[in-house]
Amino acid sequence: MPNKFPALERVGEVREHRDGPFLSVDGVGAHEIIVESPDHDGHLATLDDRQVERVLRAYRERYHDLAADRRIKYVQIFKNHGERAGASFSHPYAQVIAIPIVPLRVLEEAEGMRAHAEQREGECLYCEILRRELALGRRVVAENRAFVALEPFAARFPFETWILPKVHARAFETLSDTDGSAFATILKDVLGRMYRLLDDPSFNYYIHTAPLRESEGTFHWHLEITPHLTEIAGFERGTGFYINPVVPEDAASILKGEIRWAARSQPSTP
Repeated sequence: MPNKFPALERVGEVREHRDGPFLSVDGVGAHEIIVESPDHDGHLATLDDRQVERVLRAYRERYHDLAADRRIKYVQIFKNHGERAGASFSHPYAQVIAIPIVPLRVLEEAEGMRAHAEQREGECLYCEILRRELALGRRVVAENRAFVALEPFAARFPFETWILPKVHARAFETLSDTDGSAFATILKDVLGRMYRLLDDPSFNYYIHTAPLRESEGTFHWHLEITPHLTEIAGFERGTGFYINPVVPEDAASILKGEIRWAARSQPSTP
């Protein structure tokens, strides 16, 4: 359904406006809500497996529909769970925002992958990361035949977890029904671990995928989950560096149930 308070409007043309060094673009696009369950107290971690598959299918269907609009250059699918993560109400839901520009974070990721491919004879950066992480195993939380969930080497937040397809795929829109089932299984698995072992923390997750109508490049789509267990303060905002009191190897061990996490023992962000 359309968001009651949309960030963008579907009517209008996308025009750029320049004023000296300043550039703005008309806020044309779409902002939708995907209600994930009829159960007000539902949680993806506890929903039936088939229901989680239906949720992800809805994500993909809305992605395809919005991507058909030639004004749109990127479709961002994301979820805010819990008050600290920016959720407006408690009923389980996700959001989709179709925007007329490519987000800076995605551009930076794409540039990093492009630079790596140039240095490594076309090899995808994330494919190399997956190969190394699976061989090492210390930061891998879970895997199935199609996906891997891991704690990134330079995690910004405690228990930041990425889910990546094992086989290189540029865009979320190419996800098949069969792989969609595997994606639903591992997403529910990881969220269930956080729900049980971290006492249902607030979190955001978001899908990063290749920009629309770009057929070239080495982008490797993935989903990032960032729990809210510490606060972003002056140092992080001023430098772009993040203080993470839980090293990724320990976070993986905790989410695998190998060691116990004592939340009160973690230092606060300065």
